Amino acid sequence: MFWGKMTRVGKKLIRRRVVDLSSEDTRFARCLSTLDLIALGVGSTLGAGVYVLAGEVAKDMAGPSIVLCFLVAALSSVLAGLCYAEFGARVPKTGSAYLYSYVTVGEIWAFTTGWNLILSYVIGTASVARAWSAAFDNIIGNHISDFFKNKTTIHLPGVLAERPDFFALILIGLLTALLAFGVSESVLVNKIFTAVNLLVLGFVIIAGFVKGDIKNWQLSVEDYVDRSHLDSLDDDKIKAFGSGGFVPFGLEGILTGAATCFYAFVGFDCIATTGEEARNPQRSLPIGIIVSLFICFVAYFGVSAALTLMVPYFLLNKESPLPEAFKAVGWEPARYAVAVGSLCALSTSLLGSMFPMPRVIYAMAEDGLLFKFLSSINSHTKTPLSATITSGVLAAVMALLFELKDLVDLMSIGTLLAYSLVAVCVLILRYQPGQLNSPKAMEMLELNRNEEENVIMNPTVTAARAQQKETLSLARLFNPPTDTPTMLSGCIVYVCVSVIVTLITVICVILTFKVTALKDIDVGWIVALVLLLVALLIPIIIIWMQPQSNARLNFKVPFLPLLPIFSICINILLMVQLSASTWVLFAVWMGVGFLIYFGYGIRNSVEGKKAKESCAAAEKPLHHPGLDLGPGAAAV
Repeated sequence: MFWGKMTRVGKKLIRRRVVDLSSEDTRFARCLSTLDLIALGVGSTLGAGVYVLAGEVAKDMAGPSIVLCFLVAALSSVLAGLCYAEFGARVPKTGSAYLYSYVTVGEIWAFTTGWNLILSYVIGTASVARAWSAAFDNIIGNHISDFFKNKTTIHLPGVLAERPDFFALILIGLLTALLAFGVSESVLVNKIFTAVNLLVLGFVIIAGFVKGDIKNWQLSVEDYVDRSHLDSLDDDKIKAFGSGGFVPFGLEGILTGAATCFYAFVGFDCIATTGEEARNPQRSLPIGIIVSLFICFVAYFGVSAALTLMVPYFLLNKESPLPEAFKAVGWEPARYAVAVGSLCALSTSLLGSMFPMPRVIYAMAEDGLLFKFLSSINSHTKTPLSATITSGVLAAVMALLFELKDLVDLMSIGTLLAYSLVAVCVLILRYQPGQLNSPKAMEMLELNRNEEENVIMNPTVTAARAQQKETLSLARLFNPPTDTPTMLSGCIVYVCVSVIVTLITVICVILTFKVTALKDIDVGWIVALVLLLVALLIPIIIIWMQPQSNARLNFKVPFLPLLPIFSICINILLMVQLSASTWVLFAVWMGVGFLIYFGYGIRNSVEGKKAKESCAAAEKPLHHPGLDLGPGAAAV
């Protein structure tokens, strides 16, 4: 009895959503072009970090080789971007990674992904709003903070901010109203701010190359002593300088800097939430994701190169690198252009955080996993009004009251978990039979119906064929008999992907927490790592040998299974780097989420209701018009 109940609950947790792609009908307004999606991706990704991050990474981690850091980080982000692009072409619906997980790995993973995406977007929105408020206050001479300094105090270290940020509250309120008013208007505002931001960055890059000096990429110890006005060198000062030249902190510095720069490319996934608002989603989503990542890479690469050419890396100001760099080369008025650009970048980044949040909430509520009132669409604006207002209020309260510095790492968990699951889903779905990948899905449903009739008409042959398909052997693992995916080959890939993710997690934990032992050539840990890598190679080879689906898509991830697996490795390695306190906060957030899921979502799931209806229909007598079934056929 107990095991029966547990089995039923387990089946509910892994039930998958069936997406009908035969109809392109949607409750949203299909009004977004490919250019709109590119602007949305660039605006969301190319935030204010480009004005600050380059100085921090160049001074402390990489020096002039920061351009290589951004190259490595861009390549890593492109792996996740390619996976999103394939899913955008395969399942052009609202929901992003949440929907992709639901279609592939089951309901509990989908809820986990969606719940963490909501957290990421809320914290991202609140933190960017506070940054916008602080930047604007700085430009006008700190009048806002001075006004509230002695009037309101709510400080609670680590939780509540020193004073409430009413300007951030108003800002989020205005953008919530804009998003509720209509998607076309929101995207138009985003395009204007993104264009201004790109113009400012173009000016910075050109000015940097005009006023820069290639000698700043070839610095020696003598240059360091002369330009820093030092009398002597101690260990701390030598450590701050490194070894000079183009790569002063070595390969380790490049990799450390690349891990930091990776987060500069986070944000493009907001494009994946527009599947039901793009005019031609199966074409526009892949193009929007890839092109926006390329534009962001060119901008980051150009700004970091210009910055390190204008000023020696050890003299960079981490707080405001670009204004100080222009001051050093005699172009101090350029700081005003940088200020305008940074405010535009913060505006687009804020809009990019707020835009996908209500769409993920809407998708979860539409599937019954969150409260149903959140799935309402306004008939005039064609926007998810309830979800937009709810998410805006939540983000505004957080921006008003909370100290967010300690919560920002929680954003990383949600984003990296989503990236990992999308890569897993691409890996699994490519090897599955009978995927509904085109608007002609009903034709496949018709074929499935005909096959069911064949079972009734000729049970012996079909049973023999089914028996042959279900036979598992060692030879079948490495040499499948067919060129098309079967149910068995699909199950093999499922199991292998589960093993791969488990092994990668263990390997990443060892590389993170036993790095000192590995550097000291500890034989035990080295042998353990080698054995794990060999064990990892086996399921990868098995997946490689399985037949892939030949369904035609506008975009497919190349070099399967290697690219998704490499993306999973990078994402899990970055997740393992996060602090224990971050994981504790993550566990608390997931605890709240699971209370909602097991208290409401698992009972109100639309897929669960469909399954009950299917069971009820199956219990009725089978009847085909014009087909007289005898006792033998009815038994089959």
